[in-house]
Amino acid sequence: MAEITLTKQNFEEEVLKSTKPVLVDFWATWCGPCRMIAPIVEEIANEYQNIKVGKINVDEQEKLAIEYGIMSIPTLILFKDGKEEKRILGYREKSQLIKEFSL
Repeated sequence: MAEITLTKQNFEEEVLKSTKPVLVDFWATWCGPCRMIAPIVEEIANEYQNIKVGKINVDEQEKLAIEYGIMSIPTLILFKDGKEEKRILGYREKSQLIKEFSL
């Protein structure tokens, strides 16, 4: 499944009300580690059908970034049943993400 661009308008429906776990990538265009992890997050989105993967540009969705206490990027948060299950800060290899998020 392709990545979903998340905004304040669709966040509740796509993440909080999702029946599947949702991996959310908080990122920005100017962030080097964000650009490094982006292809990995895209691979996960395409390979794992049991989860949704969404991306939030913190510059465009500042209110969501503040609401979730994003202090550094990239930050990846796994939501299950509308609640934060796990948070990872910074770049990780694909194998580490799969292991840490139990995908």
